[in-house]
Amino acid sequence: MQRINLLLNVLDSTFDKESWYAPLKHAIEGLTAEQANWKPSGKATKTIWENVNHLIYYKERLAVNLEGSEWTHNLDGDETFNLTNQPNDDKEWKKVVERVESAQRNLRQVLSTISDEKLDQNSLERKLLDIMLHDAYHTGQIIQLRKMQGSWPSNR
Repeated sequence: MQRINLLLNVLDSTFDKESWYAPLKHAIEGLTAEQANWKPSGKATKTIWENVNHLIYYKERLAVNLEGSEWTHNLDGDETFNLTNQPNDDKEWKKVVERVESAQRNLRQVLSTISDEKLDQNSLERKLLDIMLHDAYHTGQIIQLRKMQGSWPSNR
């Protein structure tokens, strides 16, 4: 298997192709804005919405960088969790879900055009793997929050 195809396969499995773990798309499907904004009482944790914001930011930034453009919307790690407003509004939550899906499609498209030579530059392959592991990590947090709030389907 070519390296790029392997990377695309891992990218897909972290987003919408179930493998050994649930992908992000499955982890957020069917949620309301209220569920996406829920926090367990007394717990210092990020909401599902905040985690999705965080993932959007890094997917969009990586795609721009892979295209050879300069990313101009620099945020520190904590600021990325508040990338979008987070009202208890289902229309706004739907926009965020659509944005993460768009960011994924765009990143996948850009990645599919990368040459092996470019993968070898600036530790790009390692950076790609890091972001995929990052997605899996935060997806696990999202699933844990859903389990805590009772919104994770019992058949999963």
